[in-house]
Amino acid sequence: MEGLDDGGSAERVVIWIERRPGAVWAVGRIVNPQHRETEAPKADDYLWEGFELDDCLEAANGALEDDAVVSEERGEPEHVKPFNRDELLKPLEKYFFGR
Repeated sequence: MEGLDDGGSAERVVIWIERRPGAVWAVGRIVNPQHRETEAPKADDYLWEGFELDDCLEAANGALEDDAVVSEERGEPEHVKPFNRDELLKPLEKYFFGR
């Protein structure tokens, strides 16, 4: 999502879901990643970690919705698609089952 911060400067927010070793799902959020020295996320960039995909989707879509509401309140509505189960499972199925 792209918009303006409280001071009126350009701001970019990235929310992602990743699958970590040990069958752990993680949800991360970074503000202005383009200003970082490295693309690697920091420990405090993670909003949620756990084993249940439904909980992961709830955390990710909750963060996405929160940011969308703030953008809308500032008069800069962002239309973003929610994360969905299929987009997460397809790469895993391809990796494990080759389909």
